[in-house]
Amino acid sequence: MGISDTVRSLFPCIKSHSTSDGDDSTHNVEFAGGNVSLITTKESWDQKLAEAKKEGKIVIANFSASWCGPCRMISPFFCELSEKYLSLMFLTVDVDELTEFSSSWDIKATPTFFFLKDGEQIDKLVGANKPELQKKITTVADRHVACEPQPQPQ
Repeated sequence: MGISDTVRSLFPCIKSHSTSDGDDSTHNVEFAGGNVSLITTKESWDQKLAEAKKEGKIVIANFSASWCGPCRMISPFFCELSEKYLSLMFLTVDVDELTEFSSSWDIKATPTFFFLKDGEQIDKLVGANKPELQKKITTVADRHVACEPQPQPQ
């Protein structure tokens, strides 16, 4: 099963396509109105984290696997959250496609969600717990918005 098949089995709502330069090792993931990106290389991870830092976004990284039942169960919910919280950056890493990289994050179970600010972990959730994922994302998003400078009245 190739990366596109793996991703489609995890996220039925995904349309994946290669970058315009024809490099099949880099895939972008599009949702209708969503903002989830599939990470297929360490370089694409670094690029997305740099982009998030530049844009002041919190990253929600979902480490999952195509064979994982709980991952498949929570994936549509992760899609929905990505469409609702556009001020956050949502990433998905298939632990089987990026084994060495995933090991460096000490993944013990899938799914594991990391919450990152400026590349540093600020929170973590292990397991497909929808209410807890919603709660953590809402908390991070609310705190993130509260920390942004507000326009001053004229």
